[in-house]
Amino acid sequence: MANILVVDDELGIRELLFEILNDEGHSVELAENAAQARQLRQRYRPDLVLLDIWMPDTDGVTLLKEWAATGQLTMPVIMMSGHATIDTAVEATRIGAMAFLEKPITLQKLLQAVDKALTRAPLRVVASAAAQPARPAAPEATSGPAAGATGPAPEAPPAQPGTITLPMPGRGTFTLDLDAPLREARDAFEKAYFEFHLAKEQGSMTRVAEKSGLERTHLYRKLKQLGVDLSRAKRLA
Repeated sequence: MANILVVDDELGIRELLFEILNDEGHSVELAENAAQARQLRQRYRPDLVLLDIWMPDTDGVTLLKEWAATGQLTMPVIMMSGHATIDTAVEATRIGAMAFLEKPITLQKLLQAVDKALTRAPLRVVASAAAQPARPAAPEATSGPAAGATGPAPEAPPAQPGTITLPMPGRGTFTLDLDAPLREARDAFEKAYFEFHLAKEQGSMTRVAEKSGLERTHLYRKLKQLGVDLSRAKRLA
């Protein structure tokens, strides 16, 4: 899941991109001009920006130059336009844009460009194996049996390089493979996330929707897409 900023002066384009990207599980912020884009870029620190070229106050290429000149081009930017020339696209790429999408934007091209941009962007991990507290050492065996002892506790299997293993109450553990393609890793995490909260909330879609910040219709669609077994989630509650 990524934070994506969509900058476009056309309401229909903003709503369409919001619908598509939100259904993919991303958090999406919308700006209708460069002034709003500047504010949201500072406030939300997006992982990716979809930036229209032709806007009423400041065009997208000028805004891109501004971010590059002030050290704010720290995220991948995909330019969008229905009227831009090849020279404009080349200039935007030279400044630092990662890709250029020509309107009308097809669903396949949009998702391919977004996935490619996010794959190249640094992966932000909530907790890494190095950041996790060290496990306490197992007590050494004594010469005589301790009261109620059944033998030394079994050691946990060592974590594999490039993986994060988290305990899931009532469901064992969840292991995230950081060597997997970004989309696969994200889908695996989201599936575990929704299964955990569905069990925690006893299958209440309303409470899970509130927790995740998704509309109920979007939540149902996302769960179906991820292959979440709703009946199993309720049984685990």
